[in-house]
Amino acid sequence: MGMNVGGGKEDDVMIEINTTPLIDVMLVLLIMLIITIPIQTHAVKLDLPVDQNAAPPPEPPPVVNLEVDFDGTIYWDGVIVDDRAELQQRFLQASRLPRQPEFHIRPNRLVAYKHVAGVMATAQKLGITNIGLVGIS
Repeated sequence: MGMNVGGGKEDDVMIEINTTPLIDVMLVLLIMLIITIPIQTHAVKLDLPVDQNAAPPPEPPPVVNLEVDFDGTIYWDGVIVDDRAELQQRFLQASRLPRQPEFHIRPNRLVAYKHVAGVMATAQKLGITNIGLVGIS
């Protein structure tokens, strides 16, 4: 497909169709079609029956917040744990409860990994199963 710049005879008939305006119109119509199509949701609305005799949902377990400071100091719900023996004793008491609490460990962003890993390893060794890391302070 070539472009006719002129210089030819005026009596010549132009055989080629200029398709650029047709493509522009087609693209505008395509964009308008895409915009006007509603977004389809894949949800089915159901009215399910509610059981009036259902038991209430279980109470969430208690939460123990463990904070590991930048120098390795451990806080058990805001109270400083003096040494590893006291930490082990508290974990042992918690593991013997009929319903273990959830332990949320919040390490300081400057703490060495060995301190956090030590707390988690001690908890796992003593039978604590609900441990989670919560944000970095």
